Amino acid sequence: MWRTVAVRALRGAGAGAPRAASGAAAAQLRRRLESELEEIRGAGTWKSERVIASRQGPHLRLAGGGAGIINFCANNYLGLSSHPEVIRAAVEALEKFGAGLSSVRFICGTQSIHKDLEEKIARFHQREDAILYASCFDANAGIFEALLTPEDAVLSDELNHASIIDGIRLCKANKYRYKHMDMQDLEAKLKEAQKHRLRLVATDGAFSMDGDIAPLREICQLAHKYDALVFIDECHATGFLGPNGRGTDELLGVMDKVTIINSTLGKALGGAAGGYTTGPKPLIDLLRQRSRPYLFSNSLPPAVVGCASKALDLLMESNAIAQSMAAKTQRFRSKMMAAGFTISGKDHPICPVMLGDARLASVMAEDMLNRGIYVIGFSYPVVPKGKARIRVQISAVHSDEDIDRCVEAFTQVGRKHGALP
Repeated sequence: MWRTVAVRALRGAGAGAPRAASGAAAAQLRRRLESELEEIRGAGTWKSERVIASRQGPHLRLAGGGAGIINFCANNYLGLSSHPEVIRAAVEALEKFGAGLSSVRFICGTQSIHKDLEEKIARFHQREDAILYASCFDANAGIFEALLTPEDAVLSDELNHASIIDGIRLCKANKYRYKHMDMQDLEAKLKEAQKHRLRLVATDGAFSMDGDIAPLREICQLAHKYDALVFIDECHATGFLGPNGRGTDELLGVMDKVTIINSTLGKALGGAAGGYTTGPKPLIDLLRQRSRPYLFSNSLPPAVVGCASKALDLLMESNAIAQSMAAKTQRFRSKMMAAGFTISGKDHPICPVMLGDARLASVMAEDMLNRGIYVIGFSYPVVPKGKARIRVQISAVHSDEDIDRCVEAFTQVGRKHGALP
């Protein structure tokens, strides 16, 4: 009975044409917004959304008939987004635990699978405890405000992800920004911050736009010297960097020197959604009491929890998938540089093809699609002005033939548009 009523209600709610607000203020707003949008188009930085009509994977079908497209721009590092065991785990969790909780965690939104996944994350990172969020953006929005006070200081790399920057803005700590991966500047800022009660160095483990890896050994040495804590965002490292895919702290041998890790379930670990913080148990307990994104957001849906949990199981059972990334990344980077392209970063599957000009990046990306290669151009405000690039991302499920075809297409398109001689 209730299902019939719900369906009728939804049908009724969907009737009628779209309505626009009336009045002088609404008209003024519309004119201003349309002017801003036209400026974005005119600058060549308009971001279109291509519509995919298939599962996420190395090969895609686009809406409108584009089939056989090779995808080189997803964060699907381990190829688990469409792994049959991951999908099966999501379906089983959906059937057993339902579509969602309709609640935040502390009211009636915590199921056994949420606690199991948090325990599994902590065990994977070899930390005391973990807490789940709707996204790592939320995890970054929730950590600094809950942890830091006006008596404290946070020192942030200037190229940190927008979510770290926004999270730091929300807190009342004293804020220091050091030059990108510049240890002399970080040390100068740490000396200046000695007057504060607590000092927290915040950095991406791997920087998503440039494909470079934070010098964690040196950061941790400075943190020890100046009595500071280290926080890392591992969204572009968890699952595939380090011998067992635990991230940059494992890769660089400083797992016992990094205090707090924030990361995502929405990239290498199944690609669905969700983020987390893992670290000392008292910190995680405090976040459950004070972190606003955690307290005021619905629990992660069971299907998302199920697929992330299975992805971690696969990763902890074998490091073979994670280890396959290095050779494929090296193949792409070496062939592209041999062709004459400048590739930013080092030894990371994020391989930014540096072009400089925003229009060139956009036009080349469109031409790559015409040749069956799905890549995206990045320009301001996502990256600094004059630093436009096409970001290529290598996945464990790319074949050597996929990589070679991508390099060949880049070479053809680069010559056509003057990016190569």
